Amino acid sequence: MLIQHATIAETRQAFNWSVPEIYNIGVDICDRIAAQTPDNPAIIDVTEDGSHHIQSFADLRAASNRLAHVLGAWADQGDRIAVLLPQCVETATAHIAITKMGCIALPLFTLFGPEALLHRLRDSGARVVVTNQAGARQLNNLRAELPNLSMILCIDGACGDAQDLHALCAAQSDSFTPVVTRADDPAILIYTSGTTGAPKGALHAHRVLLGHLPGVEMSHDFFPQPGDRIWTPADWAWIGGLLDVLMPALHHGVPVVACRFGKFTAGAAFDLIRTHKIRNAFLPPTALKLMRLDTPADPVPMRSVASGGETLGKELIAWGQQVFGTTINEFYGQTECNMIVSSCAALEPAEPGVMGFAVPGHTVEVVDEDTARICKMDEEGSIAVRAPDPVMFLEYWNKPEATADKFITIDGNKWLLTGDKGCKTATGRIRFIGRDDDIISSGGYRIGPAEIEDCLLTHPAVSLAGVVGKPDPIRGDVVAAYIQLANGHDGSDALAEDIAQHVKSRLAAYEYPRVVRFINDMPMTTTGKIIRADLRQRAAKETTNDR
Repeated sequence: MLIQHATIAETRQAFNWSVPEIYNIGVDICDRIAAQTPDNPAIIDVTEDGSHHIQSFADLRAASNRLAHVLGAWADQGDRIAVLLPQCVETATAHIAITKMGCIALPLFTLFGPEALLHRLRDSGARVVVTNQAGARQLNNLRAELPNLSMILCIDGACGDAQDLHALCAAQSDSFTPVVTRADDPAILIYTSGTTGAPKGALHAHRVLLGHLPGVEMSHDFFPQPGDRIWTPADWAWIGGLLDVLMPALHHGVPVVACRFGKFTAGAAFDLIRTHKIRNAFLPPTALKLMRLDTPADPVPMRSVASGGETLGKELIAWGQQVFGTTINEFYGQTECNMIVSSCAALEPAEPGVMGFAVPGHTVEVVDEDTARICKMDEEGSIAVRAPDPVMFLEYWNKPEATADKFITIDGNKWLLTGDKGCKTATGRIRFIGRDDDIISSGGYRIGPAEIEDCLLTHPAVSLAGVVGKPDPIRGDVVAAYIQLANGHDGSDALAEDIAQHVKSRLAAYEYPRVVRFINDMPMTTTGKIIRADLRQRAAKETTNDR
């Protein structure tokens, strides 16, 4: 565990990794805790009608052991087993069973369409899928195109070619001897969001969970504390839900609230926090922005709130302090190397617009790729992480060239390139500027979209905002803002001008959007990130039509 000291420097200096040679995620987050405190709650499973069921660690161990026996009829060590489920007890059970078997878990998002499912299942060569009735129906239509898929198991009973998971489990023993795995053995295959290009499978070792712990503990002000109980609206199919919340919490014996909203709303989120006495949450920026639009009359006190995926501004941080009574800690990472940077209000006050410090145990720098050197203070470059690192992925699945392209060598050390631009501030924090392809070059200025988007969100008419560069014959690019309006507002030339002036009066004059467009649906990934590539295509098409 990360031990708090007076400063971030002292906390970092006192930290040392303890990654054993033999280590298994499923044993760690289930069997180990069940042996110590079997009756303690592990999962508080909240259904759509508001009712809930508590699954103890002993229950989780027995259920995962039965499922491991069932899965063993179709999968051997090293095989990929997909989990196509929302947040629920069976999702946690499946991941525990798969990793205890020495197989590789493939998390899949329930809102994936057939093409997304087909790509991931075919590319990974998955042998089995654990899903629900909706997923089974989709998969039954894809079976002919998935020659490696041997079995579909459905938690809602038999459905087409899918067999009844619970009926099969009921006939199995609740005792199972886990496979002995090394910390470096593969455990989880998570596909990237695919904001550009086809999604790639990032293969992670069992040690990835241990690699996440310092960042989770730091972003939640030294998690766990007595009485902690955690929740996130982020789906457990994503690294942010699975390895930032579910697995770290179970590792620490902290109860996890599982809740699957038909549709996320601020009111439902606030009600859930109050009803189930949730003290800790990972709330993605999109969720926070929606919650801010429907601020409750009375505060909803929490011990810690963490957020990541987009830069938070001072407006959102101030709102969080008012509503939650705590400072929202911002963290940073990516599917390939997550939870490597974080702020921590328990150590240092937040610096709005700046992500935070390199988490103890991780070496994060800003590098110049062209000259293969570490950048100076405040010099823009590529955010990079020194290898080896316990949280770092093993490789891209079946893509050795893409894996090699992810790294650079500087002074004999290997560094993973995140693909993001940033700079290191005088305080030692990392400032996020933008993705390589998100940087806007306008009139000699290099402009990151995150700060402009944050400023746009302070305008009362703006619900969501995406900023990209629109080709311009004089400036190279001009800043273009695509706006989804808040309820009660209608788009007009006057409103567009007012929004542009709102930014111009708050940021540098060269940063204000010279183009403001109102759109009905913001293009977003299933993880809640704005797909700026789609907006750039729209801007380019507008430019062509203008000629």
